[in-house]
Amino acid sequence: MTSARTRERMVVRLRERGIADERVLSALGRIPRHLFVDEALASRAYEETALPIGLGQTLSQPWEVARMTEALLAWEPERVLEVGAGSGYQSAVLGELVPEVWAVELEKPWSGAAGSCFRGSAIPTSTCGPGTVARSGAILPPSMPA
Repeated sequence: MTSARTRERMVVRLRERGIADERVLSALGRIPRHLFVDEALASRAYEETALPIGLGQTLSQPWEVARMTEALLAWEPERVLEVGAGSGYQSAVLGELVPEVWAVELEKPWSGAAGSCFRGSAIPTSTCGPGTVARSGAILPPSMPA
């Protein structure tokens, strides 16, 4: 349940629920959401539900990610800073749509996981490690104060 066809079914459901921006729908169809959750949850990654990512936090449900992204794109941003990037899924979606995305995650388990996800995708990443996830030449040092 992690195929491109599964992602397309998710996109169809999002369209039915009112997500209209084709750029957002296309990006969500390209990003392999199952890579941003624990392997044990991969088969549920495309369901319309939030999924646990650890430390009591969740990966937002697809509709929330789509709606937030759609709202943001109305401003036509050239640069976005995401603080508290979690597993990196929202950052990956934004990376498909915005020229420059900076995403910061201070929790080491997530910053490493997000970096791994970026490296496994077509999203160019400048640096990843504890306390950082960066894209498009934007580098935030791990020693940045919390």
